Amino acid sequence: MEKEEVNKYLKKIETELKLGDCSKNTIKTYTFFLRPFLEKIEDPKKTSLDEVKTYLADLIDRYSNKSRRLITSSIRFFFKRIVNRPEIYVELSVPKKGRKIPAVLSKKEVKRLIESTKNKKTKLIIKFLYCSGLRVSELVNLKKEDMDLNQNAGWVRDGKGAKDRLFKISGSISKELKYHIERNPENKYLFSKDKPLSTRNVQYLIKKASEKAGINKNVTPHTLRHSFATHLLDNGENLAVIQQLLGHENLETTRIYTHISQRQIKNIRNPLDNL
Repeated sequence: MEKEEVNKYLKKIETELKLGDCSKNTIKTYTFFLRPFLEKIEDPKKTSLDEVKTYLADLIDRYSNKSRRLITSSIRFFFKRIVNRPEIYVELSVPKKGRKIPAVLSKKEVKRLIESTKNKKTKLIIKFLYCSGLRVSELVNLKKEDMDLNQNAGWVRDGKGAKDRLFKISGSISKELKYHIERNPENKYLFSKDKPLSTRNVQYLIKKASEKAGINKNVTPHTLRHSFATHLLDNGENLAVIQQLLGHENLETTRIYTHISQRQIKNIRNPLDNL
């Protein structure tokens, strides 16, 4: 398809996604993955199902399972909502989601990570991510008015799924946050002045802190979220409560933490000991 025609379709896709109240990230992802597909085909109204399947099959060795799921979903959306070809939408199946157990830090590793950095703001961000279980995108968009530090709580506004949710934080970090806010009265956001910190910036800070701490794991902001949930489960917290704190739509998403709770595994009595 010609460049001009591709851009015209991408504009339609963007409009349709916006009307569907999709996030900026979803719009960016769908248009990114659909561009090479549209450049490859000649006419979406005449493209056969076999052509689409061949295109997707060629991606197997080049993309991860997660990326191929996104590509397939974006193509299905295109044929269902943009060119009205339900026969292709129905026949295309999204690859099964790989179920990988996420990396989790021990409590000692979390402590080492926090103590590894001398920068007060970085230390505060690491503590906040761990004690709140927030996604990094949620953290960088927090504003001062979203926090109720007297109640050791805060609100994620317009989070994933366009929903607000309450979260709890440690009482000790509330005191640090009050001091941080007093020291930065010009800040519009909790951790930045006029616009949110970039998520990449936070990822970089945590990566550097983990290297200094000598942690031999791929530590990301999401690792702290996983650690938060797993440690709550280790402490006997109810899975449904953890679901609410994490903002999971489905309890099955939260249930993965039952596979990585270290204390539950350690407390199992081996059947050989009962002989």
